[in-house]
Amino acid sequence: MSAYLTETHKIVCGSPIATTNGGITGAYVSLKNVHRVTIIANLLQAAAHATALGINEATSVAGGGAQAVTAHLPVFKNADVSAGDALVRGTDAASIAATAAIANQILVAVFDPSKLSAGFDCIAATLDDSSEATNFASITYILETRYPQATPPSALVD
Repeated sequence: MSAYLTETHKIVCGSPIATTNGGITGAYVSLKNVHRVTIIANLLQAAAHATALGINEATSVAGGGAQAVTAHLPVFKNADVSAGDALVRGTDAASIAATAAIANQILVAVFDPSKLSAGFDCIAATLDDSSEATNFASITYILETRYPQATPPSALVD
């Protein structure tokens, strides 16, 4: 019998739906018990803007010592979800930008905790300030846990 996704992966809301006017910094999650995390940003672009998804690292889930991750990561994009479900892999980069278009889009970054700087064990996704009150986004983290179990430990505590 195979395990359920929720037994092998911890699914965490990084940010509920919010305007990107002013930018978004998602919740910081601990990667202490994580092999890999997939960060998914769903964007509703009512006004064209190349909103970028990036990642900050920190020493705690409170965001202590936060700084931008500069390591290059696998990144993917669907520039118009109404046109299909294909995620197109981009060139590995520290961030990925939405297409500057009026469309619902998905941005994905895959992060390996080995890319964290020494002394850092938490990350948060960031979305650029679109300066557009009508643009909205949400962030979801899918953490591949080291020790699969029915109820994985919280990623929101140190």
